Amino acid sequence: MDFAAQVDERLHNLAKPPGSLGLLEQQVRQVFLAWGSFQEELRPRHIIFAADNGVVRSGVVAQLSDITYMQSVHMTEGTSAVTCFCRCHGIPYEVVDVGIDSEDAVGVDRKIARGTADFSVQPAMTTEQFTRAAAVGRERVEAAKARGCNILSFGEMGIGNTTTSAAVLTAIAPAGSAFLVGHGSSKGNYRLWFHKEQVVKEALQKYKEEIQTPEDALRCVGGFDLVALYGAMLACADVHLPFYIDGFITAVALACAVKTRPNVRQYALPSHISREPGMSAALRLCGIDEYDVPIHADMALGEGTGAVLGVVMLKTMLYAVGHMATLDGINGEAEERHRRRMEKGAEHQDDR
Repeated sequence: MDFAAQVDERLHNLAKPPGSLGLLEQQVRQVFLAWGSFQEELRPRHIIFAADNGVVRSGVVAQLSDITYMQSVHMTEGTSAVTCFCRCHGIPYEVVDVGIDSEDAVGVDRKIARGTADFSVQPAMTTEQFTRAAAVGRERVEAAKARGCNILSFGEMGIGNTTTSAAVLTAIAPAGSAFLVGHGSSKGNYRLWFHKEQVVKEALQKYKEEIQTPEDALRCVGGFDLVALYGAMLACADVHLPFYIDGFITAVALACAVKTRPNVRQYALPSHISREPGMSAALRLCGIDEYDVPIHADMALGEGTGAVLGVVMLKTMLYAVGHMATLDGINGEAEERHRRRMEKGAEHQDDR
């Protein structure tokens, strides 16, 4: 019996109707197959890649770009939403500065530059910067693996990164795909949304000849956080480490990774559906349907909040797999109880 058959047998033998735990069963099966073994202990780590995006200078966001720095600092202090989630559940985390616009570094210092270039004017990064950002993602995954981690979750922080993600997704999606540019954190601001859509459209026209691959799209209109996520996901496939994506930004990074190396899909676990309109399109490029995603909670924060909740659900399911009674056991107990009752009934008949 091969290992996949062993996994199926173990899950089907749990004391419950087959498939009754739905996506939780499917995800724990995927994790076992990614590991290539049964493991009962989940050893997670959450990695947040933070960077600024030069395209904010073209007026695509309403927030100050300084928020990237300030929120990243709050993350290192454990006072952001996702780091509160991590602390609540004892999940180690790290903030990786791949390009925050600040003199000092925040968290793990892997700063490529103080933000990317404004892609409405020139390509977001050079080939050398792209290579370095992707290498940072790989390095952090390999470091986590060396620590003994067996599951990762990814998040990001960077004002303007829904714009970069929408631009990258539009570049790699089938021509004519609709509703890929969303409101980001300015829900209801239709004037800003229209401007953002125009900036993306004009940039993709500018780089039409230059963008031939997902890596070209990431380099021309992406961000350092997106590229680091991309490199990290490729590395996860190489070291057989399953990982949770979060919302729109991480889904776009995954779409790029899967288009480059299809086997990355085997290690990627969806956590929640972001309300960004491009989320479903990004997932479909990865072969993931909306109904394959366990959390539908109208979340759109980023940081990896949904990804961490995915880890929490997986930990719960893994504990259940290791401690639940089995159908074989229950059937055996039921047969033994039935036998004793029949014997007792026969004794009563003899007494009469």
